[in-house]
Amino acid sequence: MKGDLFSSQHVVQPAVTPGMSVENAKCVKYAVNGEMYARQGAMVAYRGDLVFERKGQGVGGMLKRAVTGEGLPLMAVRGQGEAWFAHEAQNCFIVDVEPGDQFTVNGRNVLCFDASLSYEIKTVKGSGITGGGLFNSVFTGQGRLGLVCEGNPLVIPVSEQAPVYVDTDAVVGWTTHLRSSLHRSQSIGSMLRGGSGEAVQLMFQGEGFVVVRPSELTPQKSQQH
Repeated sequence: MKGDLFSSQHVVQPAVTPGMSVENAKCVKYAVNGEMYARQGAMVAYRGDLVFERKGQGVGGMLKRAVTGEGLPLMAVRGQGEAWFAHEAQNCFIVDVEPGDQFTVNGRNVLCFDASLSYEIKTVKGSGITGGGLFNSVFTGQGRLGLVCEGNPLVIPVSEQAPVYVDTDAVVGWTTHLRSSLHRSQSIGSMLRGGSGEAVQLMFQGEGFVVVRPSELTPQKSQQH
């Protein structure tokens, strides 16, 4: 066969080393040699001797959807082979988590990750149980984490002198040494009069980076996630 479709730009090559790599802007490839985790339904293709097992709530402390409403439905992938993961043609990125790091990320942005990483769901300080989407997944340990984002994310430096305020629907994640809290940018009276539509943001203080998607969730997308 000939044509642009079959050019080297699109034809995948065998993995050189085990683990995670970006296949293209919309897809992550994982060369599995043992075990890894991915969000349910994210596998788009695989080859080799692989087994996919749905993870129920509470397994290994990973899933707490019944408590938070924001847990991530996961599947374990075991064996030897290659698997490709994607989600709604969103852009894919990889984060390397090192010992001592703590990367907090919104569960809807998680695509796949190494089994060597630990995962815990925490509540954003000050949001309370009614915060809904203000529950986030905290990754620690050593390994690689694959993320998805609608569009190219903004990575904004945060310092003690310059806190950053982010719309709660737009935040993707943030790094170890940042402190998060809710911030109201307008008064109740202003909200009753119509306001700006941006009443509450997450305020980040400290030294690090916050990752922001270049759009807010639409009501339809919010229901899907």
